[in-house]
Amino acid sequence: MKKYLVMASVFILVVGIAGYFFYGRTPDIRYKTAKIERGTIISTVAATGNLSAVTTVQVGTQVSGTIQKLYADFNSRVKKGQAIAEIDPSLFNASVEQSQGNYLSAEANLQKAKVTVADAARTFNRNRQLLADGIISQGDFDVAETALLSSKAAVKAAEGALSQTRGSLMQAKTNLRYSIIRSPVDGVVISRAVDVGQTVAASFQTPTLFTIAQDLTKMQIEVSVDEADISRIKLHQNTSFTVDSYPELTFRGEIVQIRSAPVITQNVVTYVVVVNVDNSDLKLMPGMTANVSVEVAKKDDVLKLPPAALRFKPKSIVNDAKEKGTVSPAQHSAGGGGSHGGGKTGPGKGTDRGQVVYLLKEGKPVATPVKTGIANNSSIELVEGTIKEGDDVIVDQIGGETKKKAGAGGSPMGHRF
Repeated sequence: MKKYLVMASVFILVVGIAGYFFYGRTPDIRYKTAKIERGTIISTVAATGNLSAVTTVQVGTQVSGTIQKLYADFNSRVKKGQAIAEIDPSLFNASVEQSQGNYLSAEANLQKAKVTVADAARTFNRNRQLLADGIISQGDFDVAETALLSSKAAVKAAEGALSQTRGSLMQAKTNLRYSIIRSPVDGVVISRAVDVGQTVAASFQTPTLFTIAQDLTKMQIEVSVDEADISRIKLHQNTSFTVDSYPELTFRGEIVQIRSAPVITQNVVTYVVVVNVDNSDLKLMPGMTANVSVEVAKKDDVLKLPPAALRFKPKSIVNDAKEKGTVSPAQHSAGGGGSHGGGKTGPGKGTDRGQVVYLLKEGKPVATPVKTGIANNSSIELVEGTIKEGDDVIVDQIGGETKKKAGAGGSPMGHRF
């Protein structure tokens, strides 16, 4: 029994010593580095929008009635003046006939009034001579003069009635002409809102029957740009964009308009930027969602710094700062002094923010202050600093903490209580 107890004690002692050395020693420190390279950096602003035709015409009707025929459908190519639908013309034809009859009657009344004037004029002239010869009295002459004036007034009234009936006839003919709905432009029908047999009513608001895109070879994107980025958007800047239908293709466009009116949605302010797009191959269709990237800055032959290098800080420094309470977890996650995000990055403030990167020299990290410029998702321009092309800059650290230290430093509040 004593023999087994001694063997067990020795085994426990060996395991304890091994565990002490294994868990108590500091793991080997290794650094992941990236080489500083020279090249081109393009800074962009990302936004989304929807494709639409540059000119879209909504075709309605000015008369009410029942759709009798349709001459165009979705995707139909139409010419200016081409009939695309017809409203039942029966009532309009009847109205034309009625107006035509009223016009002819008014015209006959005018001729009758003119004949009356001619007869009254002859009587008036004859009575004037008879009055001079003393054959008739002044009263008879006055009656003839009154008849002449009255017949002339009747002619004026007949002319007015004729004009009124002429207007009614023109209106009836116009309504008949409007019963055939024609395309106002050359283009493609992208929407049809009626069917044969459907009744349309033209009242205060003209109903939309068709939507015609004038030219689908030239399209535009209305992009919503965040207020933080609108100051960097300029006219005639080049853009690139993709659509979900063709993820492997990149299309090009140009900014042609920056609208000043803000669009406020749930307290988020955006501005509409219009991008013109060439669609000669007709691959793009109205309504497609475009993921747009606007080129706001470009520099060639500059030193490129990886964004991870600005976020890196040696773990020993971070742990010491945590123990002393001089750094918060948020600062630790932010890195060594400023970082650049994705596509919405702009010129860095450099030494104003105390930007620091670490070079690997003789296996040790060496802090080096830098000043940065434009940036994108993968690279940041190095404007000032002692770093040169080919230097190894540290982007990550592997190892360097014992589990005991990691556990002790797990809460930055532990040393305060």
